[in-house]
Amino acid sequence: MQRVGFEMKIHPEMVDEYKQRHDDIWPEMSEALVRTGWRNYTIFFREDGTLFGYVECDESFEASLAGMSKEDVNQKWQDDMSPFFQLPDGAHPDQNMIQWREVFHAD
Repeated sequence: MQRVGFEMKIHPEMVDEYKQRHDDIWPEMSEALVRTGWRNYTIFFREDGTLFGYVECDESFEASLAGMSKEDVNQKWQDDMSPFFQLPDGAHPDQNMIQWREVFHAD
């Protein structure tokens, strides 16, 4: 298991709608996350639109991202969510996660 922190940036004026989309996450998307090793997945945000995510991956973050890239529902979700993010043209959010390196953990 690998613990991962990551950051991303959304348009600040879209924070409420972004939260609503996650409150109403598609069941197929939740199932795909479980199937590809995403556990204890949490996203936090600041008012400036900065997101910080935390996830525990069964194998590794890279393996979980690779697994999701093969899921049809993920492609649809990324297409649907892309307008929320400050990204280069044509990029998907899951291709632009800035991974943080773990330096300490205590249970």
